[in-house]
Amino acid sequence: MAFGWIDEQARLRRRAGLVRTLRPRPADSPLLDLASNDYLGLARHPGVTEGAARAARTWGGGATGSRLVTGSTRLHAELERELAEFCGFEAALVLSSGYAANLAAVTALAPHGSLIVSDAGNHASLIDGCRLARGTTQVVAHADPDAVRKALRTCDGPVLAVSDTVFSVDGDAAPLTALAGACRERGAGLLVDDAHGLGVLGEGGRGAPHAAGLAGADDVVVTVTLSKSLGSQGGAVLGPARVIDHLVNAARTFIFDTGLAPAAAGAALAALRILRREPERAARARAVAGEMHTRLTAAGLEAVRPDAAVVSVRAPSPEEAVRWAAACRAAGLAVGCFRPPSVPDGISRLRLTARADLSGEQLEHAVRVIGETRP
Repeated sequence: MAFGWIDEQARLRRRAGLVRTLRPRPADSPLLDLASNDYLGLARHPGVTEGAARAARTWGGGATGSRLVTGSTRLHAELERELAEFCGFEAALVLSSGYAANLAAVTALAPHGSLIVSDAGNHASLIDGCRLARGTTQVVAHADPDAVRKALRTCDGPVLAVSDTVFSVDGDAAPLTALAGACRERGAGLLVDDAHGLGVLGEGGRGAPHAAGLAGADDVVVTVTLSKSLGSQGGAVLGPARVIDHLVNAARTFIFDTGLAPAAAGAALAALRILRREPERAARARAVAGEMHTRLTAAGLEAVRPDAAVVSVRAPSPEEAVRWAAACRAAGLAVGCFRPPSVPDGISRLRLTARADLSGEQLEHAVRVIGETRP
């Protein structure tokens, strides 16, 4: 029977407590949201939603084609210019998602005969980019510059080190300065995904590479998403102009994909301008994350100290994590629930996101609910 093997896979998922389901949310959810990645609270900001609406009225509901045909508007160019300037890079290229941006950057910068050195904790989009690239991939220990240094020495051809700046599971930061040093000893390129750093880390939220003094370096390329701190959708690659020009000509997820919808581009541009006017939002997100960690650990929970806006709380098992998250939801609190295979170390967690717009009362309520519903 066609697809008969799927039934066995479903049975195994149920046995392991790893079944995933879609849960459509209403427009006005009564839940306190600690599950989304809306770090700066901009997704529903009136200026951001009006930016989306204005762009749709001006440019239409869709980009109408790939970026190289009809999918590039003046709005896309404006967003790329301001995003590159804000983050401190020479040029930027906007794609339809952060996932597509990572696939584009990794595959285009790792030709046949090259070596990719990838952190064991990298996001799935970077891992998939490594799988699709024509180069060979060597996975190294998490956040270990010495392991990267050792691996880079094993190849005589082009070499590229790939890492998240802030890892999505525990929210820990990569040692970017040391990674850049290891790459420069070998003449290697460094590609980092700043999805969880943009808007939270660096001066006024300019990102982890900016904070590490790597912005604008000719050997550093950065990918970002527009769907987290900027409250929109889409992704971008930032770096030297010659690298961006290369992606325009070689990155398949850019060349063959429909351009980002104008509404998403308009929303992201509006959010970026709000962040420039209100840089304190970044510091507030970090402060909320720190306070959340302090309160959780004071309540006796095993929480990982955050380097940005992600706070994770360890759960005893996948099944217990699912029940814990459901109990939180029943008490009015939405939290993330990370289980294998989404976590590289096999440890299930509740994943909490600190938002810049959370009040002290909301934070106190969230911690109380998590503590009262613990397994």
